[in-house]
Amino acid sequence: MAKLVKARLTLGWLLVTGLAFWFWIAAATAEPQDETSTLLSRSLMEEYDHADVLVDGRAILNVRGVEAFPAQQRAKEIARRIVAAAQDSTIPADAVRTENKGDRTTLRAGDHFLLTLIDADAALVGISRNVLAEVAQTRVAEAIASYRHDRSPRVLLIHSLYAIATTLIAVGLLFSFRRGFHRLDDIVEQRLKTHLKALEAQSARFLKAQQLANALRGAIKIVYMLLKVALVFFYLNFVLGLYPWTRLFAARLFDLILGPMRTMVLAILDAVPDLVFIAMLILVIRYILKMIETFFSSIDQGAIRLASFEREWAWPTYRISRLLVIIFAVVVAYPYVPGSRSDAFKGISIFLGLIISLGSPSMIANFIAGYSLAYRRPFKIGDRVKINGILGDVMEMRVLVARLHSLKNEEIVIPSTTILNGEVVNYSTLAREQGLILHTTIGIGYETPWRQVEAMLRLAADRTVGLLKQPKPFVLLTALGDFAISYELNAYSKDPQAMVQLYSTLHQNILDVFNEYRVAIMTPAYISDPSEPKIVPKDQWYAAPATPPAQNTQPGPAHPA
Repeated sequence: MAKLVKARLTLGWLLVTGLAFWFWIAAATAEPQDETSTLLSRSLMEEYDHADVLVDGRAILNVRGVEAFPAQQRAKEIARRIVAAAQDSTIPADAVRTENKGDRTTLRAGDHFLLTLIDADAALVGISRNVLAEVAQTRVAEAIASYRHDRSPRVLLIHSLYAIATTLIAVGLLFSFRRGFHRLDDIVEQRLKTHLKALEAQSARFLKAQQLANALRGAIKIVYMLLKVALVFFYLNFVLGLYPWTRLFAARLFDLILGPMRTMVLAILDAVPDLVFIAMLILVIRYILKMIETFFSSIDQGAIRLASFEREWAWPTYRISRLLVIIFAVVVAYPYVPGSRSDAFKGISIFLGLIISLGSPSMIANFIAGYSLAYRRPFKIGDRVKINGILGDVMEMRVLVARLHSLKNEEIVIPSTTILNGEVVNYSTLAREQGLILHTTIGIGYETPWRQVEAMLRLAADRTVGLLKQPKPFVLLTALGDFAISYELNAYSKDPQAMVQLYSTLHQNILDVFNEYRVAIMTPAYISDPSEPKIVPKDQWYAAPATPPAQNTQPGPAHPA
């Protein structure tokens, strides 16, 4: 408990320190609002060439350019003249005066010509030329005074002391952040180790807890990195802003970070109504989906019955309905997604659509085939089936694939299109009620009476545990060959999963019965009649390494005379 409180206090200290430093630096670097910029006419500024006159990174006024004298070049020339006047110590800062000459007004400082204002400059800011001249006179005088003040030895010394103090504070904060981060990380790791050891026996919960631990530690690292980056950024911005020679770089650095952030914030604020609509749409769609899920769940449980609608169709139909509702919601919400009307968003949409159209024909075919199989119901989970020659038990049925458990303990994944286009044999569907007919064929010579062969085959079926007594096994004569008659034994079973073992046991019993009655089996091939029938004597049935059972519960009949 004490460690948890300590961790919370450390994290709170980091956040409070970071926020305090943020606001302190922001207040120290705050610039007074440019009164002239608030008067600018945005339409005129967008229409005409204009530029700010900058002295030590501070905007004095905004001037308009012409084709022969672009605004940027004119602003630099005016700034150079103001700096030259400021460097002339014989000119007082308040010596700036205005002179009206017809359609223009000039500004001078002593013998130094500074700039000329015309009606077009006044129109750019939406005021009269005389008012603009008064504002420019005040601004230029302040710029000259500030230029000289910022370069005075006393001010430079004070600013240097500020820079040294800020550097020490920044270094101290960096070490504090690092120490606090490592302490918090150690506390989190110790607490998580204790918790994870208790969950090692439960793999699923252990994995979830481990993922949560990694996410928490990653979040702490991200906060730590953001604090360090913010500290370095504001430190550079503050220190560079202390000196007139680097103040312009500080302003550009500030705009480099805050410009995109300002754009993002404004974009988010503009998108708030659209986001509110999307949020409301999501709530409505979730409510509709919940109603649809409840309806089809009731059908699946049998609480609701629909004519000609099977209960097994409930969840496939629900998934189709859910997909249609989601597609409808996406179509409705698309115009309200922020940035959806931009060319970049449209380009990405076209690119993704092209990828989906080129890469998904097989997936779409599997998707359609999967839902077609869901409604056709060729098999269910647990059925013994043969699909395109593959024999196994159905483990799982999904939209895109079906999984079989083969007789060799293999997991076989079959695409839905293969199932839909191939041959499916289901051994379980009719076996539950009528029984599955297991059948095998042997060839016996013409010298053996067919009635005796039928009796022996039925006897072998009766000895096979797992075959039904009713309906009775039956024998069919399927072919009269050149040297042998083909007999097909048919017997019923209600256990399709045991069919392989039943076939093996049935064949064993057929061999035993025919050996007991000394009848040779002619298949698979016949060459000639041997002097002795090709049978295994009974005293050789358990030749080494075979061992006889402890007790023969089903002895064969006595040999015929």
